[in-house]
Amino acid sequence: MKLKRLLYFFYYLKKMNWDLLRKFQNYLKSKYNISVVKQWYDILINSLKYNISILEYYQFGFFKMSHQEKLSWAGTGTMYEFQLKANPPKEREILDDKRLFNQKYSKFIPNKIFPLDKLNPTVIKDLLQNKKLVFKDATGKCGSGVLIKNTSELSEDTFIQFMEKEGFDMVETFIKQHEKINSLSPSAVNTIRIFTNINEKGEVEILGCRMRISVDCEVDNMAAGNLAAPIDTNTGIINGSGVYSDITKTEESVHPITGTPIIGFEIPCWKEILDMVKEASLMYPQNKSIGWDVVLTENGPGLIEGNHDWCKLVWQLPVNKGLKELLN
Repeated sequence: MKLKRLLYFFYYLKKMNWDLLRKFQNYLKSKYNISVVKQWYDILINSLKYNISILEYYQFGFFKMSHQEKLSWAGTGTMYEFQLKANPPKEREILDDKRLFNQKYSKFIPNKIFPLDKLNPTVIKDLLQNKKLVFKDATGKCGSGVLIKNTSELSEDTFIQFMEKEGFDMVETFIKQHEKINSLSPSAVNTIRIFTNINEKGEVEILGCRMRISVDCEVDNMAAGNLAAPIDTNTGIINGSGVYSDITKTEESVHPITGTPIIGFEIPCWKEILDMVKEASLMYPQNKSIGWDVVLTENGPGLIEGNHDWCKLVWQLPVNKGLKELLN
């Protein structure tokens, strides 16, 4: 086990966002008077002992936690091992490739989506009747590989050439979110992340619900600097502040730009949202645990995507609590 976790540690180093790490290190040095050398020593010990990544040492707050508290948190290593069993690699393709996901879960998709190889002059002409279009990399994650573009900047003749040059292999019509969600944050389509798990009885369990809230950003991902807030599963009401994954930023009880209160915000159509997610979860039960991205339009809820490698930060940070005990 220690050898495996040591290999994980080298992987974290390889994938490291060094600018963000230095920012966190300087913050701890300044606020808590913990030297960088001491931080590195503590990071290594905690990563091997609790199966967390380097950045999670900061994001989870391990530098100020007791041993017992640390045991409750699910880090990258723990999630990787859980999701490998819950969502076998040979079954993940329908979640990994957005084109395949849109095909398999088409009854829940609220907008029109076209892969690059399905575009023709008629389709392109119809797409350009929209004010905005969303271009995507079919395998992109965490908001990467997404571009929202005004159609006034595009033409029928150069449409496909633009997509190929920029590395996009699918295009979607822009989704107009529900007016109430728009009042919270209009800069992006704000999605509701719902974590599901199919238990041994074949029943869908809800492991948590979070509102992802954009802050002057075209995407709503935490990794892009946005907020996530906890939602009461029974009522659909946000019952806590929005938090960032950047430890140097403070939580927000009201939206920092629109001024809309986050705590107490009630999401419309909540029963319909939960019913849809439970139905979708049972369509392909070979993938047992999925992080669903739900969009709410004026016509009701729809699905944007399902994630087999759903984010432990969005899951745990908004409730400021380790939730490892819920994994089975």
